[in-house]
Order: sequence, then structure tokens, then C-alpha cells
Amino acid sequence: MEVHRLAVAGREPVIARHVGDQVARVWLPRSRFADVAALANATLALGPDAGAFYDLGWAQFSTGQPRHALASFEQALRLYREAGDHGNEAATLSNIGAVYNRLGDRQRALTYYQEALPIRREVGDRAGEAATLSNIGGVYDGLGDRQRALAYYQEALPITREVGDRAGEAATLNNIGGVYNGLGDRQRALTYYQEALPITREVGDRAGEAATLNNIGVFRFRQGDFARAKDTFGEVLEVSRVIGDRGLETVAGFNMAVLLLRMARVDDAIKVQRRAVALAEQTSHPALDRMRAFLIQLQQTRKE
Repeated sequence: MEVHRLAVAGREPVIARHVGDQVARVWLPRSRFADVAALANATLALGPDAGAFYDLGWAQFSTGQPRHALASFEQALRLYREAGDHGNEAATLSNIGAVYNRLGDRQRALTYYQEALPIRREVGDRAGEAATLSNIGGVYDGLGDRQRALAYYQEALPITREVGDRAGEAATLNNIGGVYNGLGDRQRALTYYQEALPITREVGDRAGEAATLNNIGVFRFRQGDFARAKDTFGEVLEVSRVIGDRGLETVAGFNMAVLLLRMARVDDAIKVQRRAVALAEQTSHPALDRMRAFLIQLQQTRKE
């Protein structure tokens, strides 16, 4: 960080870009998104740089700013293509796909993932190949084709283990759990979530930890274990606020509000849901209309 600060102050763009990207690649898997955004913006003050745009896009996407992330990734993609950097081109294509998936445009997301996959294989990026396979699985899961989603996740899982990508392994385990949950096999889903959780903690992936906890909280809620579900959603909200993931905080807030309603704590549910709606508005969340409708339902319930 000191080298980067001095390079920016001394207007040495080559050093700033190289060191900034090295630091960002350590911080991003550990969910230090605000720090990465500040780092990338400082680098970009010295002029355009593909790596800084890429890191900034990742930080923006992870903190619920998909439109800003899309603009940053598109800048990175243009620069990577101009430089003939196929490996990072594929990574950026995959991230653009993730943004479109978050925005609810799954067909466009699939197009970007399918463009990225053969490049990943061409350059021998096995970890990237696994990530893209998982992303494609996520699109099919969102489209309701759970069997096809499961096939992609199960193709990705052994690759993550082969290359020692523990964070990718945890994410894929979590995704497989999500498919089984959607298929109604909730006990098997819980098994995968519980296998993923300690790995996310081992690698310091706070965002992955929070996502997995959220899934476990939903399971406990559906089992009628409201006290433990509330504690779990509380953990999710705490972690999501620490790392600045407004998208996940939105989902966890909604889940908590639903739970509080079931516990007949309507006033508390309204308070939580108001923040969830505000976050959904800030992040252009695809479930915004549903969030607003539930808030109206809560307010009507209190009047009754």
C-alpha cells in the first residue's frame, strides 16, 4: 500500500498499476471491496488501466452497484482486447455475464459466459473454466432448468478441487445446495451448505460466508426453527454490512422481515423491510417490486 501511495503521489503509473492490481487480488477474495474501489480509483487517476477498471468493477458489483460495475468491466474488456490479453478478456466477459445475471437479463448473461468458456479452455485457465461453468449453471438455475444447472455445477466441482481453488469449491458446493433446495431435497441441500461454510471461513471469503449463512437461515426458517433462523439472518446482515454488499443485505433483510412477521413482530418487520426496499432501490434489485409489495402488506397488517 505504501509503494502504491508513493507511486500515485509521484505519478508513476506503471508501478501504481502493477502494485495496485497485486494488492487488489489479495483483498477481493477477502471481501475488502471499499478498499479495492479506493485503490483502483487512485490508480485510474493516472490514466486508463484495464486491471484497475476490472478490480473496480468487481468491487462495485460486490457492493450492489451493477450498472457502475458494467461500465467498469466494459472499459476493462476494451483495453484487454486491445492488448491481446485473452486470459483477462475471458475473465472480464464472465464478470459482465454475472452483472447481466444480477440485473435479471439471463439470456444476455448466458451469451457472455458462453463466449468466455472456450477462451478459458484455450488459455488453460482451469480455475476460470470452473468458475464459468458454475456461472452457466447459475443462469440455468435462474431459468428453472435445475437439472441442467446441476450438471454444470457437478462438472465444475472436481475442477475446483483439482486446482486447489477452495473459494471456488465452496461457491460451487453452495450452488449445488441451492439446486437441491429448489428440487425440494432440503436435507441434502443443508449438507452442501454445511460443507461450504467452513471453507468460506477458512479462505476469508466473507461474502461467500454470508451467502451460505443466508441459505442455512432459509432452511431453518422453513423447518420452523425461528429462533436459530433469526440468529443466522442477523449474522448475514452483520457480515453484509461490514463488507458493503448491499445486494445481499437486501435479500437478508427481506428474509428477516418475513421471519419477524411469522413471529408476530410486525413493527420490527416493517423497520427491517423499509431498509431492504431502500437498498433495493439503490441497487436496481430485480425483486424491487416484490419488496415494495411486501412492505405495503406489512403496513396493512399493522393497521388491521
